[in-house]
Amino acid sequence: MNAPIVHGGGITAAAAIHGGELEHWLDLSTGINPCPVPLPDVPMRAWHRLPDTHLADRARVAAQGYYRSGDIFPLPVPGTQSVIQLLPRLFEVAGRVAILGPTYGEYERAFRRAGRSVDLVADLDDVAADHAIVVVVNPNNPTGRFYSPERLVAFSEEMEARGGVVIVDEAFGDTCPQLSLAPFAPRLPNVLISRSFGKFFGLAGLRLGFVLAVQPILKRVEDLLGPWAVSGPALSIATDLFASDVAPIQCRLSERAGALRTTLERGSLRIVGRTDLFALVEHGHAADLHRHLCRHHILVRKFDYEPRWLRFGLAPDAAGDQRLSDALQSFTS
Repeated sequence: MNAPIVHGGGITAAAAIHGGELEHWLDLSTGINPCPVPLPDVPMRAWHRLPDTHLADRARVAAQGYYRSGDIFPLPVPGTQSVIQLLPRLFEVAGRVAILGPTYGEYERAFRRAGRSVDLVADLDDVAADHAIVVVVNPNNPTGRFYSPERLVAFSEEMEARGGVVIVDEAFGDTCPQLSLAPFAPRLPNVLISRSFGKFFGLAGLRLGFVLAVQPILKRVEDLLGPWAVSGPALSIATDLFASDVAPIQCRLSERAGALRTTLERGSLRIVGRTDLFALVEHGHAADLHRHLCRHHILVRKFDYEPRWLRFGLAPDAAGDQRLSDALQSFTS
């Protein structure tokens, strides 16, 4: 499990094989808002100076309101991927690691590289007594499976009673805030919640995320990351966007998600999982369909662990929908 994991977004590699200018490809391989929000003005001092504490404090207060995290001030991090690498050192409790899968593969890779014993389990009910750390992606990538916050609270309390830790990845949680565990975080001393910033706002290039936990855990994360982990411009942008009206973003994503589902269904594709940022399709000739779409300069996400699956992200507009529809209609297996 030490080999690098192939993720979405590999337009450069796809174009090297199938040709075409990068800007002419339709990238549906990621679960990122394809309609990035306009950037707020960033003061020159945010570019000029190292990020002073007050910038981080302002972003944390804004994140507290946005995530509804009570008296917890979420900690900004340079993308939630950075925290995944730290997890084996952050939680050194003895015991096995359970990861609810199939899911984002970097969790398994990080723990195995640290020498931890890892089990992939299908459901919370499959977590065993010797599992000291449990990872739950909620809603899940790529299946869209989700658990209610009440179920996760009860599970976390069970884990706490035996000294266990729960890691909840809410990277795709902005489109379904009712599922977030963040409002319950102050009463869960054994839980770490991670949130992506770039997916919902369409600004993945900022490499920004937030983690929520009780203060001792957040202090440990901060110490492991070191000083100035997040840039001043990223903190400034997050502060402003957290305070903005996000209803139009959600409305646009819902419209784009509906258009994607319609396009896939018209192409006779079977949707087996989804969120408002992607749809998972099962197809008996998924590899052939993937190559066919690449020849039309459309990239979708394939999976080495499940060759029948393809994950489709959102097109930015109706023209993108039509381009995908035309390519699907011309596919013959």
